Order: sequence, then structure tokens, then C-alpha cells
Amino acid sequence: MTEKSYSFHFQNSSFSSPAIGTSVIITGAVHGNETCGTQAIRRVIDELENGSLQIVAGKLTLVPVCNPLAYQQGTREGERNLNRRLIPTDDVREFEDHVANWLCPLLAQHEVLLDLHSFRSQGDPFVLIGPENNRGPLESFSHARHELAMAMRLGVHRLVDGWLSTYARGVERRQLRLSHGADARAVANADTRFGVGTTEYMRSVGGYAMTLECGQHLDPHAPEVAYQAIINTLRHLGVIAGAAPRPVDVMEALRIYDVIDKFHADDSFVREWRSFDELREGDLIGIRADGTEVRADKGGRIIFPDAGAAEGEEWFYLTMPNPRLQSGGAA
Repeated sequence: MTEKSYSFHFQNSSFSSPAIGTSVIITGAVHGNETCGTQAIRRVIDELENGSLQIVAGKLTLVPVCNPLAYQQGTREGERNLNRRLIPTDDVREFEDHVANWLCPLLAQHEVLLDLHSFRSQGDPFVLIGPENNRGPLESFSHARHELAMAMRLGVHRLVDGWLSTYARGVERRQLRLSHGADARAVANADTRFGVGTTEYMRSVGGYAMTLECGQHLDPHAPEVAYQAIINTLRHLGVIAGAAPRPVDVMEALRIYDVIDKFHADDSFVREWRSFDELREGDLIGIRADGTEVRADKGGRIIFPDAGAAEGEEWFYLTMPNPRLQSGGAA
């Protein structure tokens, strides 16, 4: 197979102090139409270069644009979703495989990742963190306290976990729906590795990580949310000068427990849902193309409702109250 050629390059800016400290990487535009992180990261680079911000310990790497193909196109994906199946590979088929082969080794050189995103529907900013400490086969982890402490200092007031375990259950259902002769995209979507993105990869190589969803794609406040989160993170970890931020006073914690895929292009919502709209048990969420009603099986909140989702991809996620903050961890 002839390898495609691309006229793009990968770029990052690194700043190091002679003093020993934490190594941090901050990423933007994993999805090309999510530009708030790119704007915030470039602002931080400018401030470091002009001296208004100062590195006092450790190492900082800033990646304004992870996926230059998608970014140039102004689309979520270049040739596929970079934040799914983010694994280095010798079998390079799509542009995002080139990105993975560059980005994954870069992530592995650091201890902490802050990945900056935005979302399509309206809604408030929130942070996605990893699992509680465990030795399970899916996402073994031992830095939950550090993640939680950092998440509480980003400046947002809602926290969500449960991503990879929920995604794995969704993949099991996709595998059951796979038809003989399914196209390559459908087969890839049903791969258990498809739930692995930047943060999951970072945890797999021994670090800790979180995704900050800074608001709706075009929200004019989203770049400031991203910028403040970068500053708070770096001060919390002692990487730049300035007083360490205190944890937020109020944080709602939620756990993703289910993902509902779109089966047909004509599956439709019964209203325009926003991330974190409240659901009561039995509430009607959408109607399938065949007339089947899709209802909430318990009380909670909807997140990432995507009316424009493609057939066979995530339509929305369901969350329920999460008791995780009751055990502390914000110190």
C-alpha cells in the first residue's frame, strides 16, 4: 500500500527550569474544531517568552495543535477521531496514526497531562478525570488523589468520571450489532481499544491526566476558562511562580454509567438537549427511526448530546450522582 503524503508538521514548545519539579504537558486541538485550548496555550507561550510568566521548577511542554489536519479543515476529525484508539502503530493508515506515533511518546515523557477540549451542544464547563485507584484489567491506576486535587483547582464546578468503563460496555453492544461485511469504520468503532484517548494513554504509561471541557465550541468565554485552568494547574504543581490556588468551594460530582449510540441517521432527540440537563426516570430523550422510544432508565443528567452524531457513533451519555467527593481528596 502506498503511504499518503501530508503537508503538515507537528509542533510543541518546551520550557524547563534548573530546579527539579513536575513535568507537565498541556494539549489543545486534539479535535480540530475545538480551538479554545489552542488560543489559551498560545497565550501562555507568549507570556512565558515575554517573561510575564516564569517557570520556577520542572518542565512544561505546550502543544497548541495536536491534529493539524483537522485544525486546518476546521473539523472534529482529520481522517478519524484522534481521541479514540490513540495508540502508536506500525500500521499507519490514517493521518491520526501519524499523530499518535508523534504524540504518544511525547506524552510518555511527562508526569501530568491537561487536555483542553470543548463540546458541540450548549452547557457549562466541566472536568473529566480517571477512575478511583484499582488493579483491574481495564484501567489500573494509583494516582486518583492527585487527579482529584488538581481537578478541584481548575476553576470549574462539575466533575465527571467513569469514561472508559462505560465506553467498554458500549463497545460490547456495538460488537453484538456488527453485521457481516460491516465497513472498516464500524469495525474500528467496535474495537475495545477505541475508548483510549489522550488521558487514557497517559495513565497507561504511569502518569495522571484529565480532560477539561471548556464550554461550547464558539463560547467566547471558553478560551479564558482554558487559560485560567492552565495557570491554576501550573501554580498548583509549583511549575510557575504565583500563589497556589485553593480548591473550589462547590463541586458537583457525576459518574457516567451508560452511552447510547445512534443507530440510524433519522434517530432524533425530542428536544434540544444541553450537557447536564436533568433527567428523571422515564423521561423521553429521543425516538429511533423505527419509532422506538429512548427513555432515561434512572434519574441523573445527560452529557454530550450530539444531534449530528453519525450512524453507529455516540449519541449521548448518561450520568448519575457520584459519591466520590465525600471521601475528600482535595487537599
